[in-house]
Amino acid sequence: MERCQQGGLFIALLLGAVAGTPPARAQAERPAIEVIADGDNRFKVPGQKTPVIRLKAGETVRLRITARKGGEWNKDGTVHSFTIVELKEQGWDLLLKEGTQEFTLKAPTDPGEYKVKCTVMCGRGHDQMQMKVIVTP
Repeated sequence: MERCQQGGLFIALLLGAVAGTPPARAQAERPAIEVIADGDNRFKVPGQKTPVIRLKAGETVRLRITARKGGEWNKDGTVHSFTIVELKEQGWDLLLKEGTQEFTLKAPTDPGEYKVKCTVMCGRGHDQMQMKVIVTP
């Protein structure tokens, strides 16, 4: 009887592999990437001296961005943005209000380095509020 159950499990795993369904452990979701759009008008990634996000081409990614008000902000309450200008049409133009927000995005399909910048006039240092997203194949 035990051998029959093991055989059934093997067949179920095999059928899942044939159908393209990965085992449950392989489906584990990547944790959200933490970013801070800080009141000193700089992007920060906890644990990094120079903020960089590394992604695989086409992967789905969750960003958890904490925005802190700088010296200036928009009338609608937007204090910063997280924008990749050439990818705005694909959703990479995130308007940030004070507090923590979470976004789910698709990484670019083309590998390369992408510049993230703030497009909201947020005060002194706004022009230097940039970071990189590096996409690998």
